[in-house]
Amino acid sequence: MTAWLAIIAPAWIAGSILALLSAPLGCLVLWRRMAFFADALAHGTLLGVALAVWWQLPMGIGIALVSVMVVLGLVLIDDERLPVDAVLAVVAVSLLCLGLLALTQLTDQQANVLGFLFGNLLELDWADLPLLAGSVLVGLGLLMYIWPAQIKLATHEALARIQSVHPTRQRLFFMGVLAGFCAIALQAVGSLLISGLLVLPALTARLWSSSPKQMVVISLLIAQLGVTLGVWGSIWLDIQTGLAIVLILAILFFIALIFSKVSTAKIWSARR
Repeated sequence: MTAWLAIIAPAWIAGSILALLSAPLGCLVLWRRMAFFADALAHGTLLGVALAVWWQLPMGIGIALVSVMVVLGLVLIDDERLPVDAVLAVVAVSLLCLGLLALTQLTDQQANVLGFLFGNLLELDWADLPLLAGSVLVGLGLLMYIWPAQIKLATHEALARIQSVHPTRQRLFFMGVLAGFCAIALQAVGSLLISGLLVLPALTARLWSSSPKQMVVISLLIAQLGVTLGVWGSIWLDIQTGLAIVLILAILFFIALIFSKVSTAKIWSARR
C-alpha cells in the first residue's frame, strides 16, 4: 500500500490543486458562454507543444503563441454570416489536426502523442508540485482580479459598459487565464479532455445551484470528487488517468441530471 501511495499521492494532490482553478474558471466559462472557445484553446495546446519542441522553447511559450494566434485568427475570420459556435468548432478541429500532424511529422514525440491527448497525471512527482501550486495560485489571483468585471459582463453587458467595464479588455484577460489553465492542465487530462475538466463540474453544479457562489462551491466539490475517483479508478481499471477523471465527471453529471429531472417531475406531480 505504501508503494502505491508513493506513486498515486503526487498525482492525487496535483489533480486536487488543479481542481481549485478549474471549478471557478469552468463556472465563468459557462456564464460567459465560451465553452466552444475553451475547446478550441484546449485543442490548440497540442500545436503549441509541437511548436515548442520544434523550436526548442519552453512548452508554456509555445502554448501562449498558439493562444494569441487563435484569438487573432478569430478576430480576422469574424463574419456575421457565420455562426460563432460553428466557426469555433472548425477552429478546434483544425488546431487538433495541425497539432497531431506537427507532433508526428516535425518532432520526435510520436511515442508521447497519447499522453498529450489524454494526459498522464501519474508521471508527476513531488518535485513538480511546487511549480504546479504556484501556477494555480497565480491563475486564482488573476481570476479573482477580473472576477467582478466578468460577472457584470456575464449578467448584463450593456450595464457593465455603463459601469466602465471594457468588454474587449476583459475578454482578453479571461482568454489569458484560460490559456494558462490549458497549459498547466495539459499533463493532467490532455488536449482532448481539458474542456471536459472545465465544463463538466460547472454544468453539474448548475443543476443544483440557486446562486453563483453556490454554483462555484458545488463545482469545486464535484471537481475534487472527480479527481479522487478518477485517479484511483485509473489504477484499478488500468486506463489513462485523465480519461478516468473526465469519465467520472461525465457519470456524475448524468446521475445529477437524472435525479434533477426525477425531482422536478415529483414536484409537478405533487402540485397537480
